Amino acid sequence: MPEHVWLLPLKNLDEDALAIKLGEIALLELGDGQRKFVGDPLRMTLMGLQEESRYPFAVDVDGSAVGVLTLQRGAATAAGWADDDSAWLLRGFLIGHGQQGKGLGTLAAVAAVREAAKLTAAPGGSQSGVVLSVNEQNPGGITAYRNAGFVDRGRYDGGDAGPQRIMYRAF
Repeated sequence: MPEHVWLLPLKNLDEDALAIKLGEIALLELGDGQRKFVGDPLRMTLMGLQEESRYPFAVDVDGSAVGVLTLQRGAATAAGWADDDSAWLLRGFLIGHGQQGKGLGTLAAVAAVREAAKLTAAPGGSQSGVVLSVNEQNPGGITAYRNAGFVDRGRYDGGDAGPQRIMYRAF
């Protein structure tokens, strides 16, 4: 198992590097039934590149994208959080099917919290942690987030694919 993953901020890449990473992201395969939880990786990434409040990342191991995630400012209520501004929303997070079960989700979730703390340090940042919602029928995701230090903060019934667990980790 790799000891670390790299989060590449896609908005910071030049055109050629971005095209390569988007090609790798387009090839990520989801496991059976995962699409209802996370959606299409490329579509989510392209949306993140268009919105100012979203910061999409490629999850890289050994120079190749094995997953994606997005940090979003001002959107925490989308995960059932009480307000939008005290936490970053971690959304659109997935590890490709062929790389699952290796601990990469946990490593990437920990790295996402570090990235969110860096983004908060920029002028105007007021967040104190990261929040997400994970479907109750996704035990692998729940375990990965717990292993990354996220704490269950209750149930959220607003998810498109059924009840969610609200999970939070402070910086």
